[in-house]
Amino acid sequence: MAEVEGIRNGRHCVFATHVHLVFVTRFRHTVFADRHLTRMEAIMRDVCTDFEAELVEFNGEGNHVHLLVDHPPKVAAARLVNSLKGVPSRHPRQEFPDLARHYHRANKLWSGSYFAGSVAGAPPSIVTQHIEQQNRPGQGTARAWRPAQRGPSPPGLKAGALARIPVAPRGPLTPVAPGGR
Repeated sequence: MAEVEGIRNGRHCVFATHVHLVFVTRFRHTVFADRHLTRMEAIMRDVCTDFEAELVEFNGEGNHVHLLVDHPPKVAAARLVNSLKGVPSRHPRQEFPDLARHYHRANKLWSGSYFAGSVAGAPPSIVTQHIEQQNRPGQGTARAWRPAQRGPSPPGLKAGALARIPVAPRGPLTPVAPGGR
């Protein structure tokens, strides 16, 4: 059978399981410089190799990283994510003492959540192009993250909190006969 680009062979299967992952720093703090991202890419490549996966593309900005990973079906994406977030979190802490101030009291670099998107059907080149277009710190103008602009609060909301809306009291409860409604 002819080799098709992006399709890999396992012992009993043929697969192309690409997943687009995005990890965000805790509290969305701007943490990474280019040197941090370069080292993190090397560490994440090693982690992927341990899982018989391939890190196809890597890039990031000051407060998040994008990865395109081609992994075998025997590897659960959640297990891969656990290692991809854990190992690169420990190594840079030892290698870059300047990152320690971003770990806060919980000693966590990453937010507890992440994005994992299947690249099924879409050519991986589209996702690769998106990842390459990230504004890496030190290589162009990085956009500062700002919360989404919101319009005025809808009626009944004050400063983002629910207003205290009076609720009419219910009348007395009437007993219901057994077996009746």
